[in-house]
Amino acid sequence: MVIVKRNTALKIRKTHRYLGLFLGIQFLLWTLSGLYFSWTNLDEIHGDHFKNPNYTPKAFEQLISPSKLPLSDNIQTIELRDIKGIPHYWVNNTQLYNALEGTAKDSITKEEALYIAQNHMKSDLEVASVTGIHHTGKHHEYREKLLPAYVISYTSDEAVKAYVSIKDGKFQTVRHRDWRWFDFLWMTHTMDYEGRDNFNTTVLRAFSLLGVITVMSGFLLWFTSSPSIRKYTRRNKVNN
Repeated sequence: MVIVKRNTALKIRKTHRYLGLFLGIQFLLWTLSGLYFSWTNLDEIHGDHFKNPNYTPKAFEQLISPSKLPLSDNIQTIELRDIKGIPHYWVNNTQLYNALEGTAKDSITKEEALYIAQNHMKSDLEVASVTGIHHTGKHHEYREKLLPAYVISYTSDEAVKAYVSIKDGKFQTVRHRDWRWFDFLWMTHTMDYEGRDNFNTTVLRAFSLLGVITVMSGFLLWFTSSPSIRKYTRRNKVNN
């Protein structure tokens, strides 16, 4: 029986060792990303410290009634946009209309995008460039948001960028160095190497199950190799 127990302990030890070696890198990534998440301020990750804290939407008057807009469908959603001091309606998430004249507007210009960004961002940020993007990949920092968009890049050590969608003139988001680190570590944490935000990937499920097996094999290894457990088992055999 003693030989069998030693062989069993050896098999469990090998299983535990190889599982630990296989899963070790991912466990390390989970730990490092978890530490980073717990020590970071989400408001800073979102770039709130680069935004204008005193910004309030501009109030307008003498707007035409939305019912007078040349629409082919009924209004389901409507939002008011300030585009370089001129009010616009964003209707049904599809079309901009001048809220004073009722004329359709297909897109905004770079100057209008810069005006929108300046309203939302701190005034001490120096603009380096304004460029347009029409396509983004699954790993792009501006993903799952309305395209095309203008990218307003600022001169800073944090590589700050603001995004304004061209079609609706909305200030979309801010991206900077710490957000990019967060995004990368989030990908390693969720193990969603396609789009980053899916917690139901097969890879994550498999590694989670293997992690549980590794922990349980460690407990079992301790049980089978513990001198105290062996002494207790032998004592019971002698007594019986």
